Amino acid sequence: SVANIRTVGSHNVPALVFGILLIIVIICGNVLVCLSVFTERALKTTTNYFIVSLAVADLMLAVLVLPLFVYSEFEDGVWTLNTTVCDCLMTMDVMLCTASIFNLCAISIDRFIAVSIPFNYNRKHVDMRQCVLLSATWILALAVASPIIFGLNDVPNRDPGECKLENDDYVLYSSVCSFFIPCPIMLLLYFAMFRGLRRWEEARKAKLRNSIQACRKLQEAAASLPPLASLPPLLPPIIEREMTETVEEPADKVLTPSEFPDGRMRAVSLAEIKFDTDPRRRKRAKINNRERKAMKVLPVVVGCFLFCWTPFFVLHTLRARCQDCHIPPVLMSVVTWLGYVNSALNPVIYTVFNTEFRNYFKKCLRRCCASVYT
Repeated sequence: SVANIRTVGSHNVPALVFGILLIIVIICGNVLVCLSVFTERALKTTTNYFIVSLAVADLMLAVLVLPLFVYSEFEDGVWTLNTTVCDCLMTMDVMLCTASIFNLCAISIDRFIAVSIPFNYNRKHVDMRQCVLLSATWILALAVASPIIFGLNDVPNRDPGECKLENDDYVLYSSVCSFFIPCPIMLLLYFAMFRGLRRWEEARKAKLRNSIQACRKLQEAAASLPPLASLPPLLPPIIEREMTETVEEPADKVLTPSEFPDGRMRAVSLAEIKFDTDPRRRKRAKINNRERKAMKVLPVVVGCFLFCWTPFFVLHTLRARCQDCHIPPVLMSVVTWLGYVNSALNPVIYTVFNTEFRNYFKKCLRRCCASVYT
């Protein structure tokens, strides 16, 4: 691993190389996310604004925290700068990591609302509820980290050659606020979302079965009548399509005889009949169908989040509360790197599974390649 390879002169060169590459990947990925949302009209949706907030937190982490952390790792974990810089580093580290996790939690809340009450969910514009959620994400993250900058780390007999959180009680407090509370909330919301989407899917299939049965009864009744018009022998294909994929004609459109090729009115088959359903129900089905497609990415989001952050916060809390427990510095360094890697994975998770983001990234890559060869 990166953390346990040491070179001559107490300098960890692999950590320096890996850290620089990680910073570049985080910056490039999150800058692309921000640019895509602000330049592509199709991507200016409420959910994507939450993703931009997450990208900003990860981007600030790569610019303000990771360079100093990589420098410390390159010096084999020895802090050679003054303690004021260390306190600023710890403050920004706690605040931005907490903001990143809180943004993930805010995205889960936003998607839960979109599934639970889709008719009241504003998908195109940020409303007051979403502004409060976005603002609370950053305000709470700042509140969790603020005690450090106000002198919490100034303890007697502090070792200036080590940069860490000196107060064990604060370590427990920050871990609970930053991870052990948001993580169960995320899991519960995603679980409730899965249940809601599953219930919606069952209700949609039940309505589809009822529509098929009603259509069959209508065909049977029509078959017993004198043949006034040509009726299709099979089930109309319109019934077997998704409600959200049918294109409806305006209700007030009236066809005149001149609009037909032969100038005469023709018989209309049952397959061409469109039923004008309640627009509120159509909107609900459309939103739920779109959220249903997001079910594929949710296990990836939760899995990567837990995989990257759980080892760090467990060991971080254990080291602070168990004085007799010996946790090797190498292991602590590895789990810290793993937590930072999550900031590089977030753009991949939230964009690779989105067609609009994927198309924008391909467009950017083509432009970059074209500019290089010209």
